[in-house]
Amino acid sequence: MMPNTMKAIVLTGHGDIDKLEYKSVPTPSPAPGEVLVQVTATAKNNTDRKAREGLYPTKKGETTSFQMGGKPTLIFPRIQGADIAGRVVAVGDGVDSRRIGERGLLDFNIYADNRWDINLTPDYYGHGADGGYAEYVAVPSDQFHVVPNENLTDAGLAAMGMCSYQTAMHMLTSAQVKAGERVLVTGASGGVGTALIQLCRIMGAIPFALSTRDKAAALEELGAESVLDRSDMDSFVERVKAETGGKPLDAVMDLVGGDMTDRFIDAMIFDMNARQTYPRLSIAGASGGNISEILWTRIYLYQVQIFGVSHGTREEAEQLIEWIRNEQLKPVLHGAFRLSELHQAERYFMNRGSNYLGKIVIVPDSQWEEHGKPWSLEGST
Repeated sequence: MMPNTMKAIVLTGHGDIDKLEYKSVPTPSPAPGEVLVQVTATAKNNTDRKAREGLYPTKKGETTSFQMGGKPTLIFPRIQGADIAGRVVAVGDGVDSRRIGERGLLDFNIYADNRWDINLTPDYYGHGADGGYAEYVAVPSDQFHVVPNENLTDAGLAAMGMCSYQTAMHMLTSAQVKAGERVLVTGASGGVGTALIQLCRIMGAIPFALSTRDKAAALEELGAESVLDRSDMDSFVERVKAETGGKPLDAVMDLVGGDMTDRFIDAMIFDMNARQTYPRLSIAGASGGNISEILWTRIYLYQVQIFGVSHGTREEAEQLIEWIRNEQLKPVLHGAFRLSELHQAERYFMNRGSNYLGKIVIVPDSQWEEHGKPWSLEGST
């Protein structure tokens, strides 16, 4: 028997962390085709904060979130949290009861249709439907993928959630990155960045990371060919030449935006005679600024291909799950907070220091001893 109520963090409106309230809410029931998952860990993503603050405008001065389908889907109150790991504890009609007990990871997308090759109106659990900042969540059975690996913890599994890894993969597949190509990964120490480095290596591409000097050793151990210091962008192109033997970057996976975007283009076009393919820029973030000033003549004369990336496809999710099961991908877990301490986790995330690498996971208090305490960040600021 499932409890009638559960603990959850409920987002009550756009705003600061005071809009996140820890309270008891009704436990969901699985609808036909769904499974009820007891949440053991949910990775924190920057999109949680941006959605809460309404930082997804498509017009100037707008305070809003995703509306790719033409209308708001972030309806308050909402339980956030997209990258959910846990165990199936109940099934809805049409779902095999033998799924009960399975440990797995959610494909976080709310797909608009059954296409596997495209996802034009992306939405996700934790935004258009309740997510994993709770003790239980009901999700589609076919999107909760079993991952039985005994040497992979639940916290580690959540850290490899689709919000980061599928975004990273779609950045690479959109730009048609191939083996042997030189790829710059910006924002390299975060969840998408660390995923990009690993995925480049699986695909045979050569990732160059843009980060800070103190994270160089960890990023190189993860697979980065070298790490370029983001504190000196004036000499960026010369440093790229030094690391690549004078060859331009083939593609840039940009999570930063702002003033840096023009420098990234410089690093792809300084020697067009040395190129074998078009310069490609995949964009899936704007942590350095939402506006970049670029001469359009530089884009069309140098034939720079630009790809905006938001989420990915079912096909990509299936491939990622296979790589996770085969342990070709590894978690980059920074630490954990209790669900009841989500305010502290938000402050830590926004003020993260030089030692930050990878993902923070949020663990329900009832699961803390087993799935959170070994990686506790409680007391950190």
